[in-house]
Amino acid sequence: MQLGAFSLSLAVKNLAASKAFYLKLGFKVFGGDESQNWLMLQNGGCVIGLFEGMFEKNILTFNPGWKETAEPLESFTDVRELQKQLKSEGVAFEAEADEASTGPGSFLIHDPDGNPVLVDQHR
Repeated sequence: MQLGAFSLSLAVKNLAASKAFYLKLGFKVFGGDESQNWLMLQNGGCVIGLFEGMFEKNILTFNPGWKETAEPLESFTDVRELQKQLKSEGVAFEAEADEASTGPGSFLIHDPDGNPVLVDQHR
């Protein structure tokens, strides 16, 4: 099962303070919109998202159709197919992609310790 590019989505209290901290660690901003309270940062193969006021907990995020560099992949497993595979394995969903749709979609599940796992397809 190929889930796509991995990143850690951090629920931050202060976007500017978090950005300054991670820049000191060598991360570079490569996406996002500060005016909407979110940024994407990268350091080598490590990608993190900083999100102020958007969700309560940090989230493990996978993006089908994208490389870690935020470039599209030519072929990938659609989020709805991933959802079907996980359902057949008995995974419980908090939110599901519309299986009748195409293009962007997402689903949210939790690991056994309650950590949220978001699979979020942008195209």
